[in-house]
Amino acid sequence: MATTQREIEFAEHHPMDVVEQTVNLYEWQTERSCDTEIAVQAPGKWCDYSLYFTWSENAEAMQLTCAFDMRIPAAKRVAVQELLMMANENLWLGHFTLWADEGLPMFRHALPLRGADAPTLEQVQDMVETALYECERFYPAFQYVIWGGQSAEQAMASALLETVGEA
Repeated sequence: MATTQREIEFAEHHPMDVVEQTVNLYEWQTERSCDTEIAVQAPGKWCDYSLYFTWSENAEAMQLTCAFDMRIPAAKRVAVQELLMMANENLWLGHFTLWADEGLPMFRHALPLRGADAPTLEQVQDMVETALYECERFYPAFQYVIWGGQSAEQAMASALLETVGEA
């Protein structure tokens, strides 16, 4: 079977090189601290997001975390954890969690690459776009719980309300 030039090009790169190439397409601020980590600042509709890619040679997997620019007061953490659980029930890929030390909600997703030299640009784009889509989709729910005083159930109902038509 013939190997395309594109497949050869990606096989020669470290997985983080592909991540770096991909995020450079978006023209976002990046910082590559070492061969296995890249930090990215991505603008969103509701806030800026901190994306953090890591590569594990042992697991042969790439992980993406996407942290919200939002601190959760200690008094709201139980309600937010309930919200996280409810949000996770609505996801196909990845999951939400709470970075306990910092009090930040974040989205996490891993891409196993056993047997592959590196991900494709499209796979990295899918990871980024999925993370940002889900963070944007659920951001209002976090705001409703933290600042609006709503329960997790009320916040989910409000955030997932689909509007029909135009005003």
